[in-house]
Amino acid sequence: MKTTTFFCIVLAATFLSSCAVIRPGEAGVRQNLGELSDKVITQGTVLYNPFTSKVIKESTQTKNIKLFLSLPSKEGLSVNSEISILYRLEQDKIPSVLINLGQEYESIITSVFRSASSDICAQFYAKDMHSGMRAKIEAQIKEQMDEILKTQADGIQLVAVLMKSIQLPVGLASSIERKLQAEQDAMRMEFVLQQEKLEAERKIINAKGERDAQMILAQGLTDKIIKTRSIEAFMKLSQSPNTKIIITDGKTPMLIDANEE
Repeated sequence: MKTTTFFCIVLAATFLSSCAVIRPGEAGVRQNLGELSDKVITQGTVLYNPFTSKVIKESTQTKNIKLFLSLPSKEGLSVNSEISILYRLEQDKIPSVLINLGQEYESIITSVFRSASSDICAQFYAKDMHSGMRAKIEAQIKEQMDEILKTQADGIQLVAVLMKSIQLPVGLASSIERKLQAEQDAMRMEFVLQQEKLEAERKIINAKGERDAQMILAQGLTDKIIKTRSIEAFMKLSQSPNTKIIITDGKTPMLIDANEE
């Protein structure tokens, strides 16, 4: 009985050690006596001889390599940046990657990035890495990395190279801030001058309108109209309940309040 139990335990342990489970997002390659198979194993259970073989599992999902580097600029400055390299392995080409680069292929990707980023960033000014030129720099680094990796091992697909948290040298950062502030001040002053110009034009238009109105009114005031207006004024004064003394030359009335001392 004890012998049977021991035999079952050994058999179960042997079975478990000779079984590999490939989960979703993974792919496996069988290695027999040190030689890698060209066949890629997708998700499922794989049985193999644990004494002569093993199954190497690799992720086919997008992975992220994070780096903190000091990048050179065209003027010789050093720009600190956090880098994210997004990549994934092409499932059908995993054997090629393992044969040419081994399982430590991330160190190869990192080395290729250091070389490509130094070449590309040295063609741009430090301020370009902190502006809209950043996307162009990222694209050129990715393009150069693709060319290098394809010559070493075809099967690593770069998704994106992202430059984050750009930290310019203190002096340059202050200079850029002053420049931006000066540009904003200039834009604000231009706006104020434009408003003043519009206000001045408005006043000129109003003045011209009043002048033209006075000229039109003056041209329409004939002697007969003035005499008629004077008569109307006398009539209104005569209807007033207040006592008034009217002194006139017959043309224009002059009013003196009788209550004044």
